[in-house]
This record gives sequence, structure tokens and C-alpha cells, in this order.
Amino acid sequence: MTATEAAAALEDARLQQHMDCDREDLADDGRGPAEVAEWERIAQLLAATGGVYAPETDAVVQDELAADRRAAEAEQQRLQEQQQLAARAGRLDRTGPWRPGRETRPPATSCFTEATTT
Repeated sequence: MTATEAAAALEDARLQQHMDCDREDLADDGRGPAEVAEWERIAQLLAATGGVYAPETDAVVQDELAADRRAAEAEQQRLQEQQQLAARAGRLDRTGPWRPGRETRPPATSCFTEATTT
């Protein structure tokens, strides 16, 4: 994307935001201002560098993508830890000592119990 294309996209975003400001259903929608702000940032970046815009070289975009990856990794780690805790809790519940209120009593494993029942 060139500086001219970015400037045109910025104008389109501003026009759309202006047209949407009268719509009651979009009164609290923050996407319009955010889109205008992003196009302003890109237009300023290209005006300063005179180059062609590419998301791969945009530090802000790359920082956002890295933050998204870190958040996804943290969520994945949290889910794995929850699964491990649930699995441990399930094993403890099945093999733990009998407690009042438990639906079933675990099978007796004592040699004295077996000797008296045979």
C-alpha cells in the first residue's frame, strides 16, 4: 500500500464514521474511531518513510500479533493445567478413602477382609 492509497483509505474511514454518527444503533460502537486512528497511524508512517506499507514490517502490528500469540499460549497453558487438576481430582475421588456421602465404598483390599469373607 502506498501513501496515496493510505490517505484515500483514511478519508473513506472518516467519511464512514461521519455517516455512522447519526445512526443510533452505532452510537456506542468504537470501531469507527479505532479504524480512523489506525488509518491515521498508517498514513503518518508512510508519509514519514515514503515507502510502501507492509504489515510484516509494521512494528505495531508485529507487537500486536506477538501479544496475541502470548495470550493464546497462556490460555492453552491454563487449559492444560485445568485438565491436569481435573484428572488428578478424578483419580483422588475414585481411589481416595471412603467418606460419608460418597455414593459407593471402594472395594476392600485388606487381607483380613478377604480371609473373613471366604
